Amino acid sequence: MTTTSFPYRLTRVGTIMTPAPGDELEAEGVLNPATARSADGRLYLLPRLVASGNVSRIGLAEITVDGGIPVGVTRRGVVMAPDRDWERGSQNAGVEDPRVTSVPELGLNVMTYVAYGPLGPRTALAVSPDERTWRRLGPVSFAYDDECGIDLGLYPNKDCVFFPEIVDDPDGVPSFAILHRPMWDLRDIRPGETSKPSGLDDDRPSIWMSFVPVAAVREDLTALTRWRKHRVVAVPEASFETAKIGSGPAPVRVEEGWLLLYHGVVGELVPGVAQQQNVNYAAGAMILDGREPWKVCARTAEPLLTADTTDERDGIVPNVVFPTAIEEIDGTRFVFYGMADSKIGVARLDHV
Repeated sequence: MTTTSFPYRLTRVGTIMTPAPGDELEAEGVLNPATARSADGRLYLLPRLVASGNVSRIGLAEITVDGGIPVGVTRRGVVMAPDRDWERGSQNAGVEDPRVTSVPELGLNVMTYVAYGPLGPRTALAVSPDERTWRRLGPVSFAYDDECGIDLGLYPNKDCVFFPEIVDDPDGVPSFAILHRPMWDLRDIRPGETSKPSGLDDDRPSIWMSFVPVAAVREDLTALTRWRKHRVVAVPEASFETAKIGSGPAPVRVEEGWLLLYHGVVGELVPGVAQQQNVNYAAGAMILDGREPWKVCARTAEPLLTADTTDERDGIVPNVVFPTAIEEIDGTRFVFYGMADSKIGVARLDHV
């Protein structure tokens, strides 16, 4: 399914946010941001702020635009901290790697994030009518699906993001669709143990999709946290993603279908280590079918962006390009991405 003639390109623009000197909340980096717009059209980053000990919060920073290009930020504080029991373990804590999707059907921004609590990294959800006031809906649960044959509720999960539009699920039910990435390593809660599901053709961390019926959410907003009808969308294929892949920003509706940016990883993944040192993250892309988005129509054979600059190579986790948000500014799309788990960069997304 990979192709050498993929119709989109990324062009690096520069570094937009670096840790503030002397700020304890940013001592171990600013990275992997979401984005959101205010009612008056101003654009904001919601970066992951990492304090000493790898404790993460979600901040707010207004983006400065000059000549149609994002060039810097002004910090506006912290919007979420790990202050719930399920976001704090005995030796770890964090609200990490937010992805925000503006969902017009709900009139809300929907945030998925990683709650790093007693059971390791788990997906959680929050919603907001703006960019500042987030209401937690709680951890995500996964309905058992006998067709899938796996209880996804047993496993850690990351890289989750909602589609911005309603889609029909495989049974034709109007639904909210979500991409996510379950992980079969249980070492965070059961040292020395993995529990890889039987029946998977490929057990490397891959991109999955689940659904929530629109009717259920209209009755009860917390239904957004109850995901069902799980299926694999894509597994690692290309040479830049032999270890694992994971979704990036919310998919964008384009003329070819849905454009999904994602990260691919090569190298040695050391079990139980949060900040890996022997890996390389790059940005790839897929076109998902416009009507059946669990089907991949095209995919990059080579990465669109690799860790080539000093900011992308040197940091808490070296050699990382990690796309997490897309925004349109004056008719041009820009991608915001984590750099070496330490800084935030921006690249221009072009159709070619």
